[in-house]
Amino acid sequence: MAELLAVNVGLPRDVSWNGRTVHTGIWKRPVAGPRMVRRLNIDGDGQGDLAGHGGEQRAVLVYQRDSYRHWQEHLGREDFEYGQFGENFTVDGLADDEVCVGDRFRIGEAVFEVTQPRVTCYRVGLRMGEPRLPSLLVSHRRPGFYLRVITEGRVEAGDEIVKVAAGPEGVSVAEIDGLLYLPGHPRDGLVRALRIPALSPGWQTSLRALLDQDEGASGNAGLTSAGPPPAWAGFRPLRVDRVEAESAGVASLTLAAPDGAALPAAAAGQFLTLRLRPGGEDAPPAVRSYSMSGPPGAATYRISVKREPHGTGSAYLRTRVRPGDVLDCAAPRGTFTLDAGETPVLLISAGIGATPVLAMLHALAAGRSKREVWWLYGTRDGTEHPFAREAHALLARLENAHERICYSHPAPGDRAGTDYGTAGRLSAGLLTELGVPHGADVYLCGPPAFMAELPAAIAASGLAPARVHTEVFGAGPARTPGLTEIATRPAHPPAGLPGPGPAVSFARSGLTVAWDPAYASLLELAEACDVPARWSCRTGVCRTCESGLLSGTVAYAPEPVEPPAEGDVLICCSRPEGDLVVDL
Repeated sequence: MAELLAVNVGLPRDVSWNGRTVHTGIWKRPVAGPRMVRRLNIDGDGQGDLAGHGGEQRAVLVYQRDSYRHWQEHLGREDFEYGQFGENFTVDGLADDEVCVGDRFRIGEAVFEVTQPRVTCYRVGLRMGEPRLPSLLVSHRRPGFYLRVITEGRVEAGDEIVKVAAGPEGVSVAEIDGLLYLPGHPRDGLVRALRIPALSPGWQTSLRALLDQDEGASGNAGLTSAGPPPAWAGFRPLRVDRVEAESAGVASLTLAAPDGAALPAAAAGQFLTLRLRPGGEDAPPAVRSYSMSGPPGAATYRISVKREPHGTGSAYLRTRVRPGDVLDCAAPRGTFTLDAGETPVLLISAGIGATPVLAMLHALAAGRSKREVWWLYGTRDGTEHPFAREAHALLARLENAHERICYSHPAPGDRAGTDYGTAGRLSAGLLTELGVPHGADVYLCGPPAFMAELPAAIAASGLAPARVHTEVFGAGPARTPGLTEIATRPAHPPAGLPGPGPAVSFARSGLTVAWDPAYASLLELAEACDVPARWSCRTGVCRTCESGLLSGTVAYAPEPVEPPAEGDVLICCSRPEGDLVVDL
């Protein structure tokens, strides 16, 4: 007979961790007497990060006494108390390899349904004083699981746990956890799991992505969006064939293989990373990334560069590079790519953000797409409007194309109705006025202010946020779950003397620093430099930190549960083995 041994609750609080402050509800303590369990929570309980924990599908976390015994033996500890693993219910019985998703249980007055395994994050390791624990919970097949509240009611320690219904398909918590996190991802198991109505929507999305992943593709599509593997490793020389002005501030460079051979095809929307040496061969390189703007199937690559007032890379390319020069280039990369399908397509951009969506427009025009295509572009005036004729010509080749150009400050010579359609910025009101289709796939790219404003405008116009794809120039947004203070300073070298190790370049942040073995991982170095990074487990399980490895090799400690996609790196558990360039 299964039994509820303890009901554990705790409200979020701030705790100190690695010199920072974390807001977390991982600290739970047993309570005496009955507690009311409601649809979203137990009375007196709370979660610090509702993006990763809590909600209807994760109202109650369960962990087992048998797993306590396992970890006491494995870790050689005897200091555990109920609630130690952040669980709300400590139970006797209900092992992860026996309980199935969709099972229902009555405990006291309440009825519960199993929805998903625990999603491991660094905070369980913080609570336990064992940073490896997120990885260990997965590799030892002891994650614990979440319950949805079917019938609200009071529960208390000592209540019997009665199974009242069995989940369809009979897929255990441990099996579903392994389907997502462990290598292999057998298709028959994924299909079975996706037939379980009780499986939480987030897990359904992840398992469906794994099921749709191309056979033989590297990486884990259920945890991170990996593009195709890079066409070559590291950097190779490409010759500048042409330099052409596109507007007052933008010029395009066409790059070709020095031997004249066709370059590997790139996907529409990808970018190139260049290793430039504006200070000469003996000076540290400047690593910069630029979106490709030309036809994706061309034998050459075209990048378009805006001259920035203090941009080292753009100044070098615009003033010193000439046809015939040779540049070191990494292979095309990026997941901001045009998806196939029949849905309408909205290509929305501003300024130099037109470059990747222009490549998508090229792809649609080359395929004579019958999709409804909208080209919405904003800039200051006609002098700063690149690709105007090119875009018009491409749209003319499509059966169902729409265009709206917005000039925020039209110049006296700009012609309303000819050069532009709207005097003003792209806005929610304009999207509504145009009647853009709500079922469209949206591809959005532009300068920071534009990217901060437009997603809200898109949502306000009725377009589905889940169908909005974005590309951010420069470093992307950080993901630092639970941290109460996020640095917004520009990337900089770490404090103190330079390290004795190899050069580590953060390409999007435009920073190259020397590695110091005092750092446990590339993630720690990025944090010391205020380079925006994304992470959650910090032990190579969740893959939130997966980033492009443009050149170089790394060593892992600990080894990740599953290797990253080809050409990628898990920065949370890796260290450089030589000079390194990372897409951060």
